[in-house]
Amino acid sequence: MTSKHRMKGKYMSILTVKNLSHGFGDRAIFNAVSFRLLKGEHIGLIGANGEGKSTFMNIITHKLEPDDGSIEWSKRVRVGYLDQHTALEKGSTIKDVLESAFKYLFDLEAEMNDMYMRMGDVSQEELDTLMEEVGTIQDILDHNDFYIIDSKVNDIAKGLGLLEIGLEKPVESLSGGQRTKILLAKLLLEKPDILLLDEPTNYLDEVHIDWLRKYLQDYENAFILISHDIPFLNSVVNLIYHMHNQELGRYVGDYDNFMRIFEAKQKQIESAYRQQQQEISDLEDFVARNKARVATRNMAMSRQKKLNKMDRIELSKEKPKPEFNFKTARTSGKLIFEVKDLVIGYEDALCRPLNLRLERNQKVAITGANGLGKTTLLRSVLGEIPSLSGTVELGEFLYTGYFEQEIKDANYKTCIEEVWESFPAFTQYEVRAALAKCGLTNQHIESKIVVLSGGEQAKVRLCKLINKETNFLILDEPTNHLDVDAKAELKRALQAYKGTILLISHEPEFYNDIVTEIWNLEKWTTKIV
Repeated sequence: MTSKHRMKGKYMSILTVKNLSHGFGDRAIFNAVSFRLLKGEHIGLIGANGEGKSTFMNIITHKLEPDDGSIEWSKRVRVGYLDQHTALEKGSTIKDVLESAFKYLFDLEAEMNDMYMRMGDVSQEELDTLMEEVGTIQDILDHNDFYIIDSKVNDIAKGLGLLEIGLEKPVESLSGGQRTKILLAKLLLEKPDILLLDEPTNYLDEVHIDWLRKYLQDYENAFILISHDIPFLNSVVNLIYHMHNQELGRYVGDYDNFMRIFEAKQKQIESAYRQQQQEISDLEDFVARNKARVATRNMAMSRQKKLNKMDRIELSKEKPKPEFNFKTARTSGKLIFEVKDLVIGYEDALCRPLNLRLERNQKVAITGANGLGKTTLLRSVLGEIPSLSGTVELGEFLYTGYFEQEIKDANYKTCIEEVWESFPAFTQYEVRAALAKCGLTNQHIESKIVVLSGGEQAKVRLCKLINKETNFLILDEPTNHLDVDAKAELKRALQAYKGTILLISHEPEFYNDIVTEIWNLEKWTTKIV
């Protein structure tokens, strides 16, 4: 390869990772992973829950030091990471946060204005230098659309549904979903050389997922996207990085193409493994029968050498597949709940007076944009928060199971302790078996919940839900963080469930085959949608 070609390749690579190894305790996540990320690549980072996707993001952004290996970004690469744990400054408005994306440009403008102020008191030579510096800054401001910032802020705020919330609204009054939208909008306004997005659709509703899809399709720079929403992933990526058994595989194309190649590769490995096992068995049998006989001892020794030198194929351990079978309680009364003239909200009303009735065996999806009060409606029906006016009548013989969208507090109990606390009559064997059925390995089961991935934590919460006898399930975004296998199994289990379901979800592919009816809060909201 010529030095010119080497230079060109080097220039195109914006991130080089060499021999990356990392683990937690005795649980290895990566083993000698190497790759190069090139300018403009649109990458989907996939893998089962707990394979280390978020850990990978934390390592390449230097939030976490790896046990071994090197991470090298090329010079002057601006990296933008959607981290849902970023604190928003109290007292800031949405507009303040969005405009902070251009802080470096406002700082340059202030520097330029300061230079103009100094121009009257300097020598001709110093004036020439200042004029040159001012010209450079002015070029940077023009090139980065500094004078149309308001228009750019408005475009992205509109696309992600922030205009209807109100750009002057203080950030501390916002819901988790609204907060994530602001962080995403700020990140997109920064237009970094590479975007790192960890499950960005989790807190977006359908209309804004669609907007983000179009935005990423047209994004001229590179991005790495973690998502278990396969239709979304397929529509925006041109490369798949697959995390599997401590390795990172690279596949050109979308997720469907990756699945075809991966499954064919697995079949080839399994076929080669079976052939090799047969060969090993034949050789071992020959050695055992012939090593004691003088006439055939040399042949036996030669076969033994072949056995010793053989590069043995190992099949990767099958990841446990989850099984969700909900335990059902006695049949409820015909009425599950009825709300009359119910107005939900905290200080301000989030909806017009609602009159809704849910009956036994109905399965209903609640949809609508974030911030309209979907979770507030669930919590008002459950009596966890007071409504502003109206009444809620609950039916008889209700055994309710509630899956909350997010658990905010760090949980330092082990998985075993967490489940045992809810089911003290279980033996330790029964607790372990219940967690294993939800797709958790022994290492997960003995770990503290705080160190698990979002998907593994969701599986622990589902374990508690499916082992409780219920006849009415209330589920708030249960698929957030779940991998493809767990999501498919949860869908099957909810289809088979013999009770009543009230489900909040932003994924039509998930809920369409489960529910009998859809309640769209946008029909009842007092807000502009």
